[in-house]
Amino acid sequence: MAHRAGRKEESKARILDSAGRGFRSRGFGGSGVDGLAKDASVTSGAFYAHFKSKAAAFQAAVVAGLHDLRRGVDHTRAEMGGRWREWFIDFYLGDRRTCDLAESCALQSLSSEVARADDDTREAYEKELAAIIESVAAGLEGKPKARREEATALLAMLVGGVTLSRAVKDPAVGEEIAAAVRKAALQLGAHESKGDRKA
Repeated sequence: MAHRAGRKEESKARILDSAGRGFRSRGFGGSGVDGLAKDASVTSGAFYAHFKSKAAAFQAAVVAGLHDLRRGVDHTRAEMGGRWREWFIDFYLGDRRTCDLAESCALQSLSSEVARADDDTREAYEKELAAIIESVAAGLEGKPKARREEATALLAMLVGGVTLSRAVKDPAVGEEIAAAVRKAALQLGAHESKGDRKA
């Protein structure tokens, strides 16, 4: 029985992972259950055995994607120490900006979709976003409120910068956007540090 339950969880995780890539690359409206099931190499019936609707799968994919980002921030802070912030900015504006959209950060690729989702999905998103902000803030300097404000601004800059950069056709323009956002993001930290020292 435990073996069967384990296989069921593996199947659900595989479908969720595949659905997350589908939603990030095609959006909610461009992803039907049949297509999502086909992407995961399962039948539509198998899809519905794990998720009662496309909306339920979308909410689960959003939560899973934001969990991944928070774990990534935690891991980067632990591995990079005092250099984590600059490394994270470069990674987000580099790899996360240029990778295939299906593999992109859920915060960047799914936020606009969440804005059109139901209240339950938006509440789940809000909870996960708050956890990401707290994780980023924990690696910054200053008083708690200032750290949360900087973390929020930093995430907004990175997500907005990647969104604009992905939207333009000319790669040179995308690089220009990324460079401008990187400069502003790094200055944000320097500005906050100076303010804390004066306080």
